[in-house]
Amino acid sequence: MAKDLAAWAKKNGVKYFAISFTDLFGAQRAKLVPAAAIADMQVEGAGFAGFASYLDMTPAYPDMLAVPDPESVIQLPWKPEVAWVAGDCVMEGQPVEQAPRVTLKRLVKAAADAGLRVKTGIEAEYFLTTPDGSAISDEYDTADKPCYDQQAVMRRYDVIAEICDYMGEMGWGPYQNDHEDANGQFEMNFDFDDVLATADKHSFFKFMVKSVAEKHGLRATFMPKPFEGLTGNGCHAHISVWNKTGKKNVFADKKMDLGLSAKGLNFLGGIVKHAKGMCAITNPTVNSYKRINAPVTSSGATWAPNTVTWTSNNRTHMVRVPGPGRFELRLPDGAVNPYLLQAVIIAAGLEGINKEMDPGKRHEINMYTEGHTVKNAPRLPLNLLDALREFDKDKTLKAALGEDVSAAFLKLKHQEWNRFTAHFTEWERAHTLDV
Repeated sequence: MAKDLAAWAKKNGVKYFAISFTDLFGAQRAKLVPAAAIADMQVEGAGFAGFASYLDMTPAYPDMLAVPDPESVIQLPWKPEVAWVAGDCVMEGQPVEQAPRVTLKRLVKAAADAGLRVKTGIEAEYFLTTPDGSAISDEYDTADKPCYDQQAVMRRYDVIAEICDYMGEMGWGPYQNDHEDANGQFEMNFDFDDVLATADKHSFFKFMVKSVAEKHGLRATFMPKPFEGLTGNGCHAHISVWNKTGKKNVFADKKMDLGLSAKGLNFLGGIVKHAKGMCAITNPTVNSYKRINAPVTSSGATWAPNTVTWTSNNRTHMVRVPGPGRFELRLPDGAVNPYLLQAVIIAAGLEGINKEMDPGKRHEINMYTEGHTVKNAPRLPLNLLDALREFDKDKTLKAALGEDVSAAFLKLKHQEWNRFTAHFTEWERAHTLDV
């Protein structure tokens, strides 16, 4: 029985609901709805003009309605009179197929039809900066090797602990927080879950981190590469697949090398095959390619891939297998759409299982120093335009995601690329003025 949001609000002292949907560019859009009106909204949805967000629509389109999913509702720990709830977009009674959460739910069903449940955990790195975003917030965070810096993480204890406490209150199972490899950068880990729940948590996590940072007079950014010379923000995904009851991990096999089953290797084979096309989704901004094709950073490593390779417990590759029954995809960055990330993982992986794809040779080398010795390993795209072209060529991946969402994403992202190329930069002036 679906949760009655009106009764839930009364019981929990909620005065307002933020009915939220995420557009194709990962931007979160919301209507703030009084609790007195939520009963009608739970049936009919909150109205939006799709053209006013990053969806492929025009001002002539009819109202798009975001129908709240009561299973996703979260009471804001820092403002308990407000609750956030994810909405599924519909128009004239039909699902909006290009809406990312709708896309993910369709892929979840495809996995369920195959008797499978995909579960993931994500590691969404972020920087705490000054309010204008021009510098990291901690002037003393200057170490050459700042990763796990005890003093630096404790100087931001108030922010980190507040967020972690909230995750604990919400039952997310937070289990570790650390200062990451770049000055001013942090990572907070919480338990893995079914992909739809993980995507909702990922969306809410970004909203929560930004809100708590602002409360403390700071700014949080998930931008892939906000500072030149520093490690970028990744969003690594730990992936496993379970049977339909969620009780048995079908990726786990003690008899297999690394404890990864044949089905797990097939799923990985799909990821490897579609990696170049996936980049448009996993690394969706111009700035993303400053991270995955970065020169060595001040810490000595970028911790980001630039080649399609896989390995055991080795962080210099695109995919690593850190333990039995799962693998880590290190490709996505902080700009990734939480729903399209999960959708593209399922789309690529299911094809790998269905066609029993082989991920190819495993490499146990340091790709940052010995990568040149690997022959014929595909290189990841050098820029967003290359990634969009790779995605457009990958007809199987586009079809699996859905032609509507794929066409809309490509159209809007090409427009974004064109705006970027039309932008005049100081680099051009510095390098061309005296030609």
